[in-house]
Amino acid sequence: MTTTADSSMHLGPDEPSRRLRAEIERLRDEAARQRALAHRRAEFWNRAHIVLGFPAALLAGISGAAGLATADARVPAALIALASAGFAAGSGFLRSDARRVANKRARQAWADLEGRASVKLAHERLTPEDLRELLQSRQAALAAYDGEGPQPGPQPVLPG
Repeated sequence: MTTTADSSMHLGPDEPSRRLRAEIERLRDEAARQRALAHRRAEFWNRAHIVLGFPAALLAGISGAAGLATADARVPAALIALASAGFAAGSGFLRSDARRVANKRARQAWADLEGRASVKLAHERLTPEDLRELLQSRQAALAAYDGEGPQPGPQPVLPG
């Protein structure tokens, strides 16, 4: 960008290309940050799923065995069963398994965007279509958190 004597701004011949490159670099950097964040979130929700699910299953087995062992063990067995139900309810309420899967799906979508942007940046000439394609991949990555949304990349064409 150059400034003339009358203070008006004029774009240089390579200014649009430079802006496209800068925007694609920004998208690549965002994708790298979001991929790492989705990876950490997937690990967190995996741990939460295990921390809540394993004790629930273990306590349910113990309470069942204790309840069947003797009549005197029924009250402690009922308390253990309540604790087990609490863990199971917490796991169901937080939906940690679904959140883990969603973050894994998002991590893959962000990695796809990061890779596509890196490949585009390796080209000498960038076009607005390159940016449009990457923005569509970004939308797919954002939608990946919500569920079975559109997957990144070209969509298959169904016959018919």
